[in-house]
Amino acid sequence: MSKSKLKTKPEQTPDAAAEVKKPKKRRNKISRRENNWHGWLFVGPYAVIFTIFILVPVVLAAFLSFTNFNAIEMPDWVGFLNYITLLTNDDVFMKYVLPNTVVYAVIVGVGGYILSFILAWALCNLSSVPRTICALILYSPSMTTGVAMTVLWKVIFSGDQSGLLNSWLMELGIITEPIIWLTSADYVLPIVIIIGLWSSMGIGFLSMIAGILNTDETLYEASSIDGISNRFQEMIYITIPQMKPQMLFAAVMAIVGAFQNGVISSMLVGNPSPGYASQLIVNHIEDYGFLRYEMGYAAAVSVVLLLIVQLFSKGANAILADKEPVRKGGKHGVQRKAD
Repeated sequence: MSKSKLKTKPEQTPDAAAEVKKPKKRRNKISRRENNWHGWLFVGPYAVIFTIFILVPVVLAAFLSFTNFNAIEMPDWVGFLNYITLLTNDDVFMKYVLPNTVVYAVIVGVGGYILSFILAWALCNLSSVPRTICALILYSPSMTTGVAMTVLWKVIFSGDQSGLLNSWLMELGIITEPIIWLTSADYVLPIVIIIGLWSSMGIGFLSMIAGILNTDETLYEASSIDGISNRFQEMIYITIPQMKPQMLFAAVMAIVGAFQNGVISSMLVGNPSPGYASQLIVNHIEDYGFLRYEMGYAAAVSVVLLLIVQLFSKGANAILADKEPVRKGGKHGVQRKAD
């Protein structure tokens, strides 16, 4: 074979190699731009809705909390006067509203959270069909509207002999005459707490069921080899650590639901409640905002409520969030630290 027939590839210079790779980089840039455009296209509707219905109202409420506004005239700037009045001169808020809200949030929020986990764990031990039916029964009260809920519980706590609770207690001989449940300051808050617990199996309850059902079954098999002998130990050492994201979501939903659930009291006994016995922060906001039209003061109370919810949510996040060590300095930084 002659040397003339041999074909050798010409050596490519660095400039020629760079020119060959340029179209590929351009295609990558174009595809990345398209992906960014598609991402913004998907995020856009949510961002618009979030801005209009959440971000803008929060900013406006924070601004109005520093003003005197009656919903008719232009707001007058008063600075921190509303907050000073709330903390130093509002006897109803400090004596009734804040203690009632704390008691309600602790019992309904924490108690409902624990009850949701216990019921979710119990239902996950059933087969598919009974579990679905029982979960639907427990979840349905959280979807009940305030009006329907009020009609149901007013029949139970009616203050005459036709009330179901009075009728049962009189038949059992526990009481001799009907008790007027919904106008007595001694019974209003416990009734509101009972109804709150009854309707506390919401979306957090469903998330806990999903978290328990998605736990890796091989972990239970391995735990039986390691010495775990009963279901309670499985729940403590395997189930709870594996479903921390669902438990954190349920905790945040329970906190928000407990602090914003004022419709029960207002629909059941009116606003304000008898002797302010079941007056919560949400009811206090409605009282000043929509009955007295002191919008600036109501906005200040709503900002305080937002800060309280944020504080409790941060506490739940600190307790339930996964804590992983943060490594700073990259790979070389970790090696220098180890050396």
